[in-house]
Parts: sequence; structure tokens; C-alpha cells
Amino acid sequence: MSAVDVAIVGAGAAGLGAARALRRAGKTVTVFEAMSRIGGRAHTESDTFGMPFDRGCAWLHAADRNPFFPEAEAAGWTLHHHDMGVDHLYFGRTRATAEELAEMAGAEAALIEALGGTTELTGDRVSELLAATLGGSAAGTFSGPMDFGQDVDEISIADLASAADLDPNYFTLEGFGTLVARWGGDVEVELDTPVREIHWDGPGVSVTTDRGTVEADKVIVTVSTGVLSFGGIRFVPDLPEDYDAAFDHLPMGLLTKIPLVVKGERFGHQAFDDLLIERRGHGDIYFLCFPFDLDLMVGFVGGDFAWEIECAGEEAAVDFATERLVRTFGTDARKAIGKGAMTQWGSDRWTRGAYAAARPGQASARDVLSHPVADRIYFAGEALAGPLKQTCGGARLSGETVAATIAGAA
Repeated sequence: MSAVDVAIVGAGAAGLGAARALRRAGKTVTVFEAMSRIGGRAHTESDTFGMPFDRGCAWLHAADRNPFFPEAEAAGWTLHHHDMGVDHLYFGRTRATAEELAEMAGAEAALIEALGGTTELTGDRVSELLAATLGGSAAGTFSGPMDFGQDVDEISIADLASAADLDPNYFTLEGFGTLVARWGGDVEVELDTPVREIHWDGPGVSVTTDRGTVEADKVIVTVSTGVLSFGGIRFVPDLPEDYDAAFDHLPMGLLTKIPLVVKGERFGHQAFDDLLIERRGHGDIYFLCFPFDLDLMVGFVGGDFAWEIECAGEEAAVDFATERLVRTFGTDARKAIGKGAMTQWGSDRWTRGAYAAARPGQASARDVLSHPVADRIYFAGEALAGPLKQTCGGARLSGETVAATIAGAA
């Protein structure tokens, strides 16, 4: 393998965005991807249900700022604006009243106001903010497990407060993963080529893979903080300790999808309705009902429970989602429920989770990783996407920003 200006580790949205930007700037680039495909955590497949299903990111968040939205429009993608507000709420088997739904909406608004306020707290945990301002409510499910992929006692208030309002959100029939693969399809990528070591003890860097070593002036690392904290890439010499600490302070949250085929019954719900079933414990589940009028209800579980259910396995997950619907809508519901599946980003060795969420008191870890090491090792990805953190569009912008920095410094 020959020497290049920049080596890029990872062909997700950040890596592809960086590669395209550097190529436009006249730089030579080599992109390494451990998986057998591009896109990273953006992945659409049709084998499971005979229709496009996004196993990873699905919503085009912040469409007015998301660089993928005009790509989707130009491609003629079928798009649906989705407000993501809860349409139907159940507490166990009991349907929430209109007053309780209004109370939840009010609690969500109060939480947003509190995040930007000056509530006196002793710590930096969202659970403390919820207790102080709301006394706890179903709104916590969306601010934590269904949003940040962590339970509310594991989320930094400062980190959540710095995240942008992601409306307008759009859902796409053809698949977000398909869109990313289409957009990045002209980037040459070394697939099935995990990077094992990055040596930065010389004037540039040496990137070692199972297929050989590439010399480069600089490297952009776009793999997840989960992979980095697990030691998925060895740095020689070791990185400064504050970088290792930052990997650990930005653990991967988890949002696991449990899609179910449901035919002949809609349980009184319309296409794109949002259904939240709260339980006494932390085993809540949210369903996106019948997107694009398809015979599909996509269940979501997040936070600690998502890790637990992935450990239990796909069969257990499908059983759980099925039983939630049966217990909520009656035994006849079982007759309508067919094939199910489960996403498994937590156990994927190349991702180790869904997206990064700072531990309480550690929101500044994102700032640490935004600075290059010795002007040779740069980091990019959804963890470094500023207000658009945890989004695919934000990851792309992060990669393009780093590429512009490198190109401008030449």
C-alpha cells in the first residue's frame, strides 16, 4: 500500500464526508472500513421483511441543517415529516387519559425550559433535574432511553442541554442507510480491513491493517468511542491520558429496535402514530406504528434495558415486544403479529453501541477529542458533531469540518 496525504479509519458518514471533502481539495486519501459495506451505523436492508428497513439511523433529523436532506430530495426519496410527539400513552394496561397526555406534553416542555435554566442542583444528572422540576414522569423516558440511549441517572445535564432541537424530523421509505450508501458510493474504500495500530512516533503516521501498512501525513479516526474505549485500535505510543479518559467518559448509549410484522389489525392506530407503553420498572417500549402504511410496528427500547434485552437475544426481544402488545390490546392481538427481529448494535464489535452520551460531569470530554493529537491524529463522528451529536447528518458535518481544517492548514 502506498503513502497518502490522509488515512481515514471508518467509512461511515464522517469518514465518507471527510474523504469526499479532501478529494475535492486535491488530497490523496485511503479509507479503511472493518465492515464489508460502507455506511457504518446507517444501514438499510430488505432481506428480513421484504421491504427496506433501517437497522441503524432512520430519521433525517434537523432537516433544515442536515446535509443529507437535500440529497434525499434530489434522489426523489419518499419523505414524511414526523413530529415524534407521543400520540398514545399506556401505563401498563391502562390507557392514558387526554389530561395525562397533556400533562406529559407539559412535562416535556418544562424539561426543555429547565435544561436552559438555573435550577439549583448538586450534581449533573438528568435524573436530578427531573426530580427537582417534574417529580418524575413519562417525559423522562424520551429524554433518556428513547433519546440519548441512556437512563436518566447516567446522562449529563450539560451534555443534554447542548444538544440541538432536532425538529424538523423526516422519515424515509427507501431508507436512510440506502441514501448514505448512494451518496458515498463513489469513494474508494478498503472494505473488510480493520485498522489494528496507528503509529505516530515519526513525522507522520503509519496505519497498520491485516493487509499491510499505509504511511500518511495525518489520520482521521471516525470509529465509535465504544470501539476506542475497548482498545479496538492500538496507538503507538499511547495517546495522552486525557484522550483515553475522554473515550471512557463518552460511553455508547443503546437504542435497540424490535420490529414486528402486524397484519389485519391496527389497534386503532394510524400510520406514523407514536405509541409509548410505560411499565413500573425500566422496561418501557415505544412503537412507531405502521410507517408509510406498511404492516410493521417498530418497537424501540433504550438505555440499560436495551443492553439487557440484547443480551437475552432476538427471540426473547420479539417475545417481549409481542407480549407488550398482547397485554395492552388483548389476546386477539397475537393472531395479527407475525415475524419479528432485533437490531444488535451493542454486540457489534465494530460499533459497541448506538451513539455516544457523556457521563454526568464529563460533557467536556467531547471538547478534548475535538483537538488533534500532535497535529497528526484527528477524531470525527457523531460524538463530535456539536449540537447535532448522535445524528448521522452531524457525523457527516464533523468529518467535513475536520477535512476542511486539514486542507486549510496545508
